[in-house]
Amino acid sequence: MESLLSLLEDSEDAPGRKRTYVDVILPLPLEKLYTYSVPLHLIPLVKPGVRVEVHLASQGLYSGIIKRVHQDEKEIKTKPILSVLDESAIISEKQFRLWDWIAEYYCCYLGEVMQAALPAGLKLSGESKLKINEDFPEEHLELEAANLNQKEIRILELMFKYRELSLEDLQKLLNQKSVQQLLKPLIERGILLLSEELEERYKPKKIAMLRFAEPYSPADSDSMKKAFELAGRSNRQMELLLAAIQILREKSEISRKELCEKASADSTVLKKLQEKGIFEFYEKEISRIDTNKSISSGNFQLSQEQQDTFEAINKSFETKNTVLLHGVTGSGKTQVFVELMEQCIREGKQVLYLLPEIALTAQIVGRLQKHFSDRIQVYHSKFNRNERVEIWKSVQNSANIILGARSALFLPFKNLGLIIVDEEHDSSYKQQDPSPRYHARDAAIFLASLFNAKTLLGTATPSLESMRNVQEGKYGFASMTKRYGEIALPQILIVDAAEEHRQKRMKSHFTQQLLDAISETIAAGEQVILFQNRRGYAPIYQCSDCGWTAECSDCDVSMTYHKLSNSLHCHYCANRQVMPKKCPTCNSVDIKIKGFGTEKIEDDLKIYFPEMNVMRMDWDSVKGRDGVDRIIHSFETGETELLVGTQMISKGLDFDNVGLVGVLSADQLLHFPDFRASERTYQLITQVAGRAGRKKKQGKVIVQAHNLKHPVLMEILEQNFENYLSRELKERNDFQYPPFKRLIHIQLRHKKSNILEDAAIFVANRLKAGLGDRVLGPAVPGISRIRSYYLMDFLIKMGLHSVGLNEAKKLIRNIQQELKSVKNLSGTRMVIDVDPY
Repeated sequence: MESLLSLLEDSEDAPGRKRTYVDVILPLPLEKLYTYSVPLHLIPLVKPGVRVEVHLASQGLYSGIIKRVHQDEKEIKTKPILSVLDESAIISEKQFRLWDWIAEYYCCYLGEVMQAALPAGLKLSGESKLKINEDFPEEHLELEAANLNQKEIRILELMFKYRELSLEDLQKLLNQKSVQQLLKPLIERGILLLSEELEERYKPKKIAMLRFAEPYSPADSDSMKKAFELAGRSNRQMELLLAAIQILREKSEISRKELCEKASADSTVLKKLQEKGIFEFYEKEISRIDTNKSISSGNFQLSQEQQDTFEAINKSFETKNTVLLHGVTGSGKTQVFVELMEQCIREGKQVLYLLPEIALTAQIVGRLQKHFSDRIQVYHSKFNRNERVEIWKSVQNSANIILGARSALFLPFKNLGLIIVDEEHDSSYKQQDPSPRYHARDAAIFLASLFNAKTLLGTATPSLESMRNVQEGKYGFASMTKRYGEIALPQILIVDAAEEHRQKRMKSHFTQQLLDAISETIAAGEQVILFQNRRGYAPIYQCSDCGWTAECSDCDVSMTYHKLSNSLHCHYCANRQVMPKKCPTCNSVDIKIKGFGTEKIEDDLKIYFPEMNVMRMDWDSVKGRDGVDRIIHSFETGETELLVGTQMISKGLDFDNVGLVGVLSADQLLHFPDFRASERTYQLITQVAGRAGRKKKQGKVIVQAHNLKHPVLMEILEQNFENYLSRELKERNDFQYPPFKRLIHIQLRHKKSNILEDAAIFVANRLKAGLGDRVLGPAVPGISRIRSYYLMDFLIKMGLHSVGLNEAKKLIRNIQQELKSVKNLSGTRMVIDVDPY
């Protein structure tokens, strides 16, 4: 490899010639871009946005993206790029500007943004290849073989058989997890060579096609006569020829599979005709994207309120680039979105429709296809890597409407005119791990500004940040206060679960009022949704004698019991354990599960309502590409009568026949140790309550709670958004939290608690020297260890002025770099989260 690099560099050294360089983004958390020289023969091919193959020190081959092409002379010797992988740019100048903004605002590296932005099919992976050294003297091979063990000799046998193998293939052939130690002596002796190649992950989908070979043509009777003569006496060949003539008179090509099915023939008959020179075979690249060919049903008739809202949004767009639409659940916001999308498409522009959860896409796509037919492209992580590349290319070719989760922001738009952020309040828009920890709503507003496009934020429960921006005049505002069709908002009843416990009227985790309401709703031919924001069967497995609780060995959290697998699961690191039959501390066999999750609710419902069809919708039940669609379809068609779920069921799903919604444990949400707990409780309960009574008649909502006097529950009961908003904003202002302050959360992580403490002292001293009392911490978080890493937290409260915020970020990044160079502390991980959610 090094000799190859030297050869490429030498080709550039002509007297008087200025060398060409490229700055390359690599998919790694690197502080700066790497500069490479460009060999003469590649200069015409390099341009910003194309992928190049480069070598990075001892780390091997990578595919990077050119950010800049220049002729700035370098004092240090630079390595050359090895190849250019694209004919045209796959990343545009506007995409680079979005990447730069995310990297700067969220304190991360461009390489991390690149890693998040590109679909896997456009990232090349380095693959090590083993080859026989053809220059190794044969006479020495026998001498070396005498010093090899049986496994090493077996490797040589395989290598002489295949000549070239990847490490992965060799491991499979030897049935061994690792082969590096076995290969080391063979490579050191020079018998084998280890090289690295970049593998293109994207593979176009191709199908086998056929056509008549020259000189045969269905339009030429003489040539067809000769073809039948060649077919001879074979009736099967004659039938296949006739079928091909019939089809190819109507279209220019046909797949081999289609022709065989049409003529009821197998591929051997087709092969015979190809050998006689009548047919020729070839491959055709086709799209994996499942385009819906349904005919658009045209415009829907807007209600008067919808029409007024549509006009109000357009009027706001005259002076504001971002508008917040606050519409109660069931008010018909989606139809207003459709009208705005139609308007944008008529202007020849693209629309990006963002959703917080993949679970919502099936229903929304179905509704939008009634209006837009196959002009919609859906993009999210459930698609495989090849499908995602094809959607990427489709957007580059100006696909009209793109609907997706937060990663859709990174698609290569050409002429973006409108971004709709549905359920803008939802915390799923915030990326948690890994970096970049960006908020898709805020990034969408920046992306829209690059195209001079408009952004519409839609929700029934606006975030406090968005409402504050409306109050300050930064956003326009429109509201919808009535449900479509004049259906009344659901009747909400809060039941005192504590009193029910005292009176011993609780049945498992259900109040008698809720059980009676479920019976009445099902008897009336309607459906029920029950909400519990905890998956699994039970969150605690505890000894009744000594109080021992089953905890994860790698995290400081209790293990959750899952009945389906009959094991204990950690929801932080995915660790699993067999349930102990006796207490490991006191040997008692009196170990009980405590608490309840969606799995237990589903189980209990089958006891109280054995004839009822019950399904569960949570992270465990929707795995697989079609898991969500299957559950939603079953509920939509009425096959499922009662749906139990986590917050997945609270987000924008639209069911016609839901008469009752039950919230089983409102207090769980309120007691979460977070300054946003009240806001999230209001949003979640209001959203899930909004699934009831959307189409036919007023629905009913029963909320089980222990603390009935909590102000949030009172505001939900009274459906008093204005009171909730003013109270929450006042509390946030009093205690100096967003939206009146900006937060930066810093977390230090290390596997040794003593080193972590030393690192925390070092970071605290540096932070407080620069930011003073705006720094809170260090503090041990509620969960102090995850995946074997001990944790320590800092919280920085900054004003809204961007200059001070940028200075704070600069200081934090400098401390992050300093920490890497401090002896004994360099192994500490420093995670920066700007605007934590």
